[in-house]
Amino acid sequence: MSNENSGLEPYVSKENLKPFLKCLDYTVSRETFELLIDPETELLVTFPRPSEKDLPAYYESEEYISHTDSTKSLMDKVYQMVKSYSIKRKLKLVNSNTSQKGKILDVGCGTGDFLEGCLRDQWKVTGIEPNPKATVFAEKKVGPEGRLFRDIKEIKEDEYGSYDVITMWHVLEHVPNLLEYIDLLKNLLKKDGCLIIAVPNYQSYDAKYYNEFWAAYDVPRHLWHFSQKSIHKLFSAKNFEVVKTLPLIFDSFYVSLLSEKYKYGSSNLIRAFKTGLMSNLKARSSGNYSSLIYLLKNS
Repeated sequence: MSNENSGLEPYVSKENLKPFLKCLDYTVSRETFELLIDPETELLVTFPRPSEKDLPAYYESEEYISHTDSTKSLMDKVYQMVKSYSIKRKLKLVNSNTSQKGKILDVGCGTGDFLEGCLRDQWKVTGIEPNPKATVFAEKKVGPEGRLFRDIKEIKEDEYGSYDVITMWHVLEHVPNLLEYIDLLKNLLKKDGCLIIAVPNYQSYDAKYYNEFWAAYDVPRHLWHFSQKSIHKLFSAKNFEVVKTLPLIFDSFYVSLLSEKYKYGSSNLIRAFKTGLMSNLKARSSGNYSSLIYLLKNS
């Protein structure tokens, strides 16, 4: 384990971090981690954080379903069903916020379903996916027309400023060196290009209801945990403008279903549905949905 909070400075000083909550890793290690908060920015930080060498081991689980196309369990089936709908919605969102179908980069492309949809819609696609098992699925879906890299740093400088759209669907929370990564995104994106980021929102009703059992904390794979304020502060510091914030409606139901399992040992469908529904209803006035999509322009 590493006690360093690399990737924070100068956005957050680790001396300012305060205790917020303790959580268990329910997916792999059963280890306990602490969430620390920076009161000024509202950013939560997972502590202690695994070293970059040790971090991949925390993804080695069949239950980490964003790296598989499995439909074995109830959670798998729910995830795959929602994923199919979400891909169509994501593609519609991309097309409605761009003037042309040019180059798109999907960071953390997983098994490649979104890239496959973009490719069919005439986009030139590139994906970043460090997990070798997920990459096997992605390679089959994008074929020779698409490109896949293990690391964003593998994209050469002659492509800087060439991407019309960059997407990160539930990926930013996994990135070890946060500010350095945002600099790379900015370099790759065209001037006035569109950056689309989806992340969990720990200020949602379902997060507060489940507290330390909230599945979207997902420690230690999630190194950072965002509020709307922290996203605005983080990206404005890098000259990005948040132009639109949208909800991911289904996330509250899926996360609640998984949180039920963590809290009670089994997934109570009725209680999970009620909690997810309540979260969405309360968010209609507060704006704090379980997960949020941020559309940002590179200014």
